This record gives sequence, C-alpha cells and structure tokens, in this order.
Amino acid sequence: MSSLRRRTSRSRQTRLSSLALPLAMSVLALSLAACGSEDSTEDSQTDDTTSSESEFEPVSVEHTFGSTDISEQPERVVTWGWGTPDAVLALGVVPVAMEKLVYGASEEGFMPWQEQAFEELGAEQPTTLTPGEAPPFEEIAAAAPDVILANYSGITEADYDRLTQIAPTVAYPDEPWSTPWRDVITTVGDVLGQGEEADQLLADIDGEVAAAAEAHPEFDGTTIAAVAIDPGAFYVYSAADPRVQFLEDLGFTVAPSVDELDTGESTFFYTLSTENVDQLTSDVLLSYAATQDRADEIAADPTYQVMEQFQDDRVATVSGEDIVSSVSPPTALSLSYSLDTFVEALAGAVSAE
Repeated sequence: MSSLRRRTSRSRQTRLSSLALPLAMSVLALSLAACGSEDSTEDSQTDDTTSSESEFEPVSVEHTFGSTDISEQPERVVTWGWGTPDAVLALGVVPVAMEKLVYGASEEGFMPWQEQAFEELGAEQPTTLTPGEAPPFEEIAAAAPDVILANYSGITEADYDRLTQIAPTVAYPDEPWSTPWRDVITTVGDVLGQGEEADQLLADIDGEVAAAAEAHPEFDGTTIAAVAIDPGAFYVYSAADPRVQFLEDLGFTVAPSVDELDTGESTFFYTLSTENVDQLTSDVLLSYAATQDRADEIAADPTYQVMEQFQDDRVATVSGEDIVSSVSPPTALSLSYSLDTFVEALAGAVSAE
C-alpha cells in the first residue's frame, strides 16, 4: 500500500474509492460512481451527504487577520501558497484550484509528489492559478470555492479582505511564510473536518522523522546553520523558519551565531554581508543549491573559503530543484519524498566534524 493511502483513514478510502473525478471546464468536480438502479444511486447520494454533514462540526480558525468560521464541510477547496495543497491531498481531498509552482515543478506546475498523489487518488490535475505576489482574484473566484486556504503564504490584509469576498479564507497564524509545517496540517484537518486524520498523518510523519533521528544519534546537539547562497547574496534562515525547525526535529541545535547575526529584515531569513560570513560559525553548515554545478561553484568561491565549515568540509549540500523544494520547507507529502537523501547529506557533514 502506498504511503499516501496509509495516511488516509479507512473511511476516507472507502469514500474515495466510490468517487469518480472528471474535469469539466478545467474545474475538478466530485461525483458518485454510478452503480445499481437510478433510484438506489440517488438514495446513496442522499445518505452519504447527510452522513457527511452530520459528522462535520463547525470550526473557527484564528489567524493574523482575525478568525474564520467554517460552518459546513468544504467540498470545493482552493489553496494559495506552499505546503497547504500537500496537506489537503494527504488527507484525500483534491483542490479545485491551486497556485502553479515553478521551481522544481513540471511544465503543468506540480511537484512530483503532488503528481503521485493525483495518481494514487485517481484524480485529474486541478486548475492552476497564476503565481505572483498577490493572488489572482478573478481566477480564484472562477473556481467557485467553498473555502480558500492560504495558511502558509504571504497574503496581505488587503489580499485577505478581497479573498473573503469570494469565500471564507484562512490566513497564516502570525507572520507570513513562517507557519510551522505541522500547523499547516492540523489547520487543514480542522477546516476539512478531518482532525483525527490529520493527527494520524502527523503521527506517521513524526514516526519517520524520529526513526531518522534515532538512526543518527550524532545529530543530537550538533549546531547547524542553514543558508541559501545566490551569486549576489548570502541568505541565512532564522530559527523561526520551518526549514530550521525540521532540522531541530532531527536532533540538531540552531547555532548561536544564527540569532546573534540576525538583522531582523524578515520573519524567516536575513541577508548576511559576504564580509561577515566567517562570523556564521556552526558545527555544520547546510547549503541549499539548485544544481550540483552551483554547489561546486559555491564550494570553490574564495569568498566562502574563509568559513571554517568550508575549510573543514563540514558543509551539507542539498542540490536539485525537486530535492531542495521538498525540504525547503517540508510539507505533508514532500518530507517523505527526500528524507533519506536529506539525512544522508547531513550525516556526511557531521562525520567530518
């Protein structure tokens, strides 16, 4: 049985197996597969709807712009931002529309683990929304959503106000682009009326992470700093970032220098001057690179050779757009996609200590 189906409750699997998912006018619609007589099919639809409605308990979700009340179980879900569509898919629901992804994605705009989920759920690909700093409001409205989930995004209050005119909208809990990946899953579970399923999903993922940490006791207490190095800038991820929190889950400790050098320019990262990179001290440096060629360029750049981590070969490099995307930050589906590769890279750097 696939990992996605293991993470879906038996009742949810039964419901999904009885659903056909055709595309009409680029909008995904769910309908019951025909079986038996016309009368018995209508009765089945009525009973299923009544059961679903009776099981759903209204929920109020608090977020940075106030609170959003969900009084009925959403059937048409639109997602905006990172991670949220994966949580929705992991709980057996296919969004009617989601933001088109570019970095590491297919031409259609989906990550490989999302395409795997569509296949496992027997669903066609949802409508993709034009990416940008602001949501494409007209495209979202055309999807006729029951709810809009943007709980890991950078929407502004003005964006939120416009989105709420389309459908109830859930924003991030505090700061943009800083929602812990676990909170993304639990919030989506609450909104979809699948709180227990979300808890089980988290338990399954936590089990995988715990097993990886147990297999590498050398991670425990090792200090780490996570960075992204562009040709013109050196970015450091702060302790509030989900990427860093994932490293802590594996047993690492955020290096004190990460907080000491923080410029406060953003909620989840800051830019460090290349003249000061040698001050970012840590047992291990984690570097995200789009390609191995780019990783080799960074390693050979004399600008970074002043750093002890590069001098001592204590740099864990994660390269490849799909691999980088899967852990930067991780999601309900992507974490398992590259966990082994990610851990292997970290283990190599730790062993060089």
